[in-house]
Amino acid sequence: MTEITDSIEVPEPGGSSDDKKPRRGGKRGKKGPMARLALFYRQIIAELRKVVWPTRSQLSTYTTVVIVFVVIMIGLVTVIDYGFTELMKTVFG
Repeated sequence: MTEITDSIEVPEPGGSSDDKKPRRGGKRGKKGPMARLALFYRQIIAELRKVVWPTRSQLSTYTTVVIVFVVIMIGLVTVIDYGFTELMKTVFG
């Protein structure tokens, strides 16, 4: 059999011994607060352009489904609350 003699060296955390300068944040650490704020807003706009916006019919369908679900949940909670109220009246007089 043939043995593999190559080894993979893993660098130690914190950089090599040749680096005498402390590491900073790179380009991000050099920008001022206004430049970082402008970058933040540019990234927001870029992400919003990636969003697939619903059509008007999809939006109205989704809105209808949500409203119907909320009405059903309101009715369910009302019935349960009324039931517990009547149960408490009969138990405690």
